Amino acid sequence: MSIALARRYRPRRFADLLVQDHVTAVLRGAVARDRIGHGYLLTGPRGVGKTTAARILAMALNCAHRDAEGEPCGECASCTRIWNGSANLDVIEIDAASNRGVDDARDLRERAMYAASEEGHHKVYIVDEAHMLTREAWNALLKILEEPPPGVVFVFATTEPQKIAATAAPVLSRLQRFDFRRIGPTAIRDRLRAVLAAEQLAADDDALTLIARHADGGMRDALSVLDQCLSFGEGAVTADRVREVLGLVGDEVYASLLAAVAGRTPAAIFPLIERLMEAGADLGEFMAGAGEMLRALLMIQVGADPEGLTESMRELLQRHAVQLQPGDVLRMLRLLTDNEPAIRRSANARLVVETVLLRWTMLDRVVDLERVLASGGVGSPAPRAPRTTPVPGTPSGVPSTPTRRATDATPTAASSGASIPSDGPAASAAAPAIAGLAFTLESLRDRWADVVAAVRGESRFLAEALAGTAVAAVAPPVVSLALTEPNPLFLERLEQQAGVIEGVIGRAVAAPVRVRLGGAAVAPAPDPRTRRISDASIRADRLKGFRAKDPTLDAAADELDLEIVE
Repeated sequence: MSIALARRYRPRRFADLLVQDHVTAVLRGAVARDRIGHGYLLTGPRGVGKTTAARILAMALNCAHRDAEGEPCGECASCTRIWNGSANLDVIEIDAASNRGVDDARDLRERAMYAASEEGHHKVYIVDEAHMLTREAWNALLKILEEPPPGVVFVFATTEPQKIAATAAPVLSRLQRFDFRRIGPTAIRDRLRAVLAAEQLAADDDALTLIARHADGGMRDALSVLDQCLSFGEGAVTADRVREVLGLVGDEVYASLLAAVAGRTPAAIFPLIERLMEAGADLGEFMAGAGEMLRALLMIQVGADPEGLTESMRELLQRHAVQLQPGDVLRMLRLLTDNEPAIRRSANARLVVETVLLRWTMLDRVVDLERVLASGGVGSPAPRAPRTTPVPGTPSGVPSTPTRRATDATPTAASSGASIPSDGPAASAAAPAIAGLAFTLESLRDRWADVVAAVRGESRFLAEALAGTAVAAVAPPVVSLALTEPNPLFLERLEQQAGVIEGVIGRAVAAPVRVRLGGAAVAPAPDPRTRRISDASIRADRLKGFRAKDPTLDAAADELDLEIVE
């Protein structure tokens, strides 16, 4: 009679337990040095070897042929009976899920008072699902766990130790606790390959990868799934067979999803979901797989190496890694996490899933401000053009008007010192032309509002700072400006982008100009067009105050040429 792979290939020795060396080394050493404790608590996820480790410990304590390192032989009659779970006078396994009451605990306590069946043997009680015991049952065991009879060992196995801590906290101080780890996909895949070799069967690497990922750290679950796939059909186990047995969504569906997100095509989402519904796929499982896919994509983007990927999925993610920014992937993962409870519990899961996927495709893309500020523009890594260019024959240190190409219809980001996002609004309207302006103090003061308007065509925020200045003196080629109101942020902005002002004035007076800041403060020149107080002007003054209070906001708005609204 054939038995399941999970039972047939259950480890018989401490050394056969996968990735639990921190536990097996202690238990093996305790047996070898005769330092056995009277109570152990084995915790960890399901299928990682807790009950198996308890059986191996019982085998080692009662094996007549164990080696000097504490390993049982695994072949003698005692070891075989314990390994098979057969009836044994000295090793008793109890399922606490069905024997959880105080009467069961009292019966266990009374039986523990009897000695082992043979001299030198230990009586081992293995209590599985120990968190199911009631508070009264733990209280009945408390005394015997503190002072057990000689040769009696209690081993409790549980997946939820926090419940024991909440129900019977005093018990924990009387037990040695060992936490079992999840088994990684690589270790599971290697173990499955060894089992298939022993069975003289074949399987694709991608099929084993899918099984290992689905097992979620449990070796028993992986062997059970492999058994299902072997029973499903003849020949080598393929990835398609595993997907069919487990009801997994194919990689081509995730490829279509990534293409829709990267290409920002919301219309592709509806036929994709319809295709899943026609196939009877679980939308919750599909979104869980999408989350794993995005996590793996983010790991590739930041330079990590994700485990448990099929070759086709790895190629797919590497192809799309350059089309999406890590920040965008992180926001999509956050969006999925926020909506996961609704996907699981909603009566209309399809609507929730479609909404999440549509938001993925319509998500605004992030911009790296640090890179923008360093490069002078979004997507423009070239260094920023110099503010001014020297003209032969001009005095040393006197800049000239920035050079422009005849085909330029609007001021460039380099000449204005501001960077404009590629997907943002159109650039400001071209600066109004002012020409034939006399290079005198009176002329500049009379036409200063026109100069500010021309600068506004280059940079709105520089114009705001310039509007708070007045012409203090003119001594060609130098124009001295003074602030009409104390504002260090405006002063810093004017110093940084003085070249823009010099270019505007230079074109107006048809001569090289050098702007000097810090002249004597003067009252602002009266504007012939008296400004009438309105809601718009009040709002503009308030926003100017916001920018003055926050240097970071002011710098970001100016560099990205953003418009601040309330």
